[in-house]
Amino acid sequence: MRRLADLELIQRFMVALARRTTHPARLYFTGGATAVLFGWRASTIDVDILFVPEDDALLRALPALKEELQINLELACPAHFIPELPGWDARSVFIAQDGQLGFFHYDFYAQALAKIERGHTVDMSDVQEMFRRGLINAPQLMEFFDAIAPQLHRYPAIDSPAFRRAVEKAVSAFQKIET
Repeated sequence: MRRLADLELIQRFMVALARRTTHPARLYFTGGATAVLFGWRASTIDVDILFVPEDDALLRALPALKEELQINLELACPAHFIPELPGWDARSVFIAQDGQLGFFHYDFYAQALAKIERGHTVDMSDVQEMFRRGLINAPQLMEFFDAIAPQLHRYPAIDSPAFRRAVEKAVSAFQKIET
């Protein structure tokens, strides 16, 4: 069984993967990895990542790194679960550059909306922490939801009205905290 990914393990993964990178690429962290790197969670079950551009050599390195580091790695990002937010890449936050590989946090608004849609307790705590730390704000979150709402039909697992209610509830709760 692989171990939980804490800050030290995620950092070891970053260094090990950068050593295997031969072409310029970006790695975007999302979900629990973002929470661990920011420090509001001690660990995460798996490390969700996205490569841009997708690089065969990096993808081939992942199985060996999973075994070497005993880390759970998943190719996952918010755009796999909800429509891609316009401009997500420009809002993604730089973490570090190691050789040819740049590390980023995937857009916080996209992460928050994907977490709200999922609705798990730990996800909602993450969204609240993003808001508390000023990584997202309530009006902008609603604007981004409205921007992707016309595309929700492309995601048949999403109950659009329920998703809208969940976002509105989160926005309302955040605005009460703000005032």
